[in-house]
Amino acid sequence: MSAKPAIRSTTTWDVDRIRRDFPILGTLAHGKPLVYLDNGATSQKPQAVIDAISHYYESGNANVHRGVYALSESATAAYEGTRAKVARFLNAREDREIIYVRGTTEAINLVASSFGRLKVKAGDEILVSAMEHHSNIVPWQILAEQAGAVLKVIPMNERGELLMDEYRKLLTPRARIVAVAHISNSLGTINPIKEMVRLAHGQGVPVLVDGAQGAPHLVVDVQDLDCDFYTVSGHKMFGPTGVGVLYGKAGHLEAMPPYQGGGDMIRSVTFAKTTYAPIPAKFEAGTPDIGGVVGLGAAVDYLGGLDRKAAAAHEQDLLEYGTRELGTVPGLRIVGTAAHKASVISFVLDGIHAHDVGTIVDQAGVAIRTGHHCTQPVMEFFQVPATARASFAFYNTREEVDVLVEALKGVRKVFG
Repeated sequence: MSAKPAIRSTTTWDVDRIRRDFPILGTLAHGKPLVYLDNGATSQKPQAVIDAISHYYESGNANVHRGVYALSESATAAYEGTRAKVARFLNAREDREIIYVRGTTEAINLVASSFGRLKVKAGDEILVSAMEHHSNIVPWQILAEQAGAVLKVIPMNERGELLMDEYRKLLTPRARIVAVAHISNSLGTINPIKEMVRLAHGQGVPVLVDGAQGAPHLVVDVQDLDCDFYTVSGHKMFGPTGVGVLYGKAGHLEAMPPYQGGGDMIRSVTFAKTTYAPIPAKFEAGTPDIGGVVGLGAAVDYLGGLDRKAAAAHEQDLLEYGTRELGTVPGLRIVGTAAHKASVISFVLDGIHAHDVGTIVDQAGVAIRTGHHCTQPVMEFFQVPATARASFAFYNTREEVDVLVEALKGVRKVFG
């Protein structure tokens, strides 16, 4: 048998140096070097993030905004400093357009509950795409049921690309908001957000972008996209779990009613009436995840110190290499072949359930995601019960792709 032709990487990304920043990547799974390919679910954390969280709890722990003593003022400065960092990271016009939440799921629920309550009435229409995560479907279904509105779905083709002509037709006078993923978590499709926003705004329709997968992989400029809302989960962009942000245009946020009531979101309280604090505090009731926010700030600093274009080129190289090499596995079919994709490869092996695939490759130290990826309508569209998904980050390597491929060939042998 002749040797397969080599595929040379076209990137100059120093992946070995980057990997040294992530301590978990040097650990073992089942006695084998860990090959972590589940970055779409959550990313690993650099030492800088781990140290920032540890330092806060060791020597900086205090509540924010309420104290006049030095420790509280220092914690408040760190907390608000992260807000400024995130505003720059997303190129928001103002720091006050950044609202701290637990993650993308809470951010979408906030907008659906608050903005939706304000704008969506009986007979109105809410547009979501066929490839959305459940977190960008269910809150809008709840709103539609409560308001008597209708949920409309932007269809996609067999490659996993949205049908833009059909999208244009859905932008009727009844449309009140569009909610769409920047990048599909189960297909890897990068949606044409700027064009979608332009078309929606042409009909006076605001747009929420689920950026859970976008922020870790793309340079996001919310002013350039001109989206009305953009959501981010910290744990998918190398920060801690349980913290994220909602970006919203200030005009929208100022008009929206509070999402939750309690401390820190009030200006004054009497039993007769409560007046609310200005944004962003209006949407940040109660003691927040201060340590998580500090860790998020460290993650933003870490990303800001990287060559994001080189990182993206490396991930694209992994996508192309992985797509080719997975194609050598007998009976493997890739689900989601859009022309513009992020570093996500979902696939099925003929006659083998995705959960069996994931269990067997785990014995080789390979961590991949299996299941419906919280996108059951996508699975139904492609007529599969589940897929296996390898999702790459800038710390992954071609050698790890090779380990995955050999493990998948081992799966085929187990099942004959």
